Amino acid sequence: MTILSPPLNIRTILEGSDLSFEVIPCDADDADTAVFVEKYGYSIEDSANCILVKTKTGDVKFIACVLLATTRLDVNKRVRKKIPARKVSFANAEETRMHTGMELGGVTPIGLPDWLPLWIDSKVMQRNRIIIGGGDRHCKIIVPPGIFEQISNVEIVDKLAVPL
Repeated sequence: MTILSPPLNIRTILEGSDLSFEVIPCDADDADTAVFVEKYGYSIEDSANCILVKTKTGDVKFIACVLLATTRLDVNKRVRKKIPARKVSFANAEETRMHTGMELGGVTPIGLPDWLPLWIDSKVMQRNRIIIGGGDRHCKIIVPPGIFEQISNVEIVDKLAVPL
């Protein structure tokens, strides 16, 4: 396995945050959360996913949402009503790549475009640390949730996700 670090812009943001962080290299085939935690021995409770959603009616809007891996995004109720839109769905792999510059399994909420709203489920902020994508499928990043207080366009949202 080649040891890679996060893309330069993400590493710059992390280093400028004054928060501790750890980069965990992984094989690209192991980047999906469930596989990663099992193979590398991390807790699923500390894992968070960044998911891009989009409106399907009216003006198309995209929103990045961060939620714990032990929950599921309440896309049909909470997200749809908050946007507001009649229909909302998950962005596909191509849309995710086009709007974030990242592949599924490696999407990180750090370094997203400023135009893209970033909603964080409030449960994420209750963790001591979270494991998030590293910007590509070759690494994950462990950070304190306080990193979101240093990112623009962030909103902490109660009940954005529901338990599995």
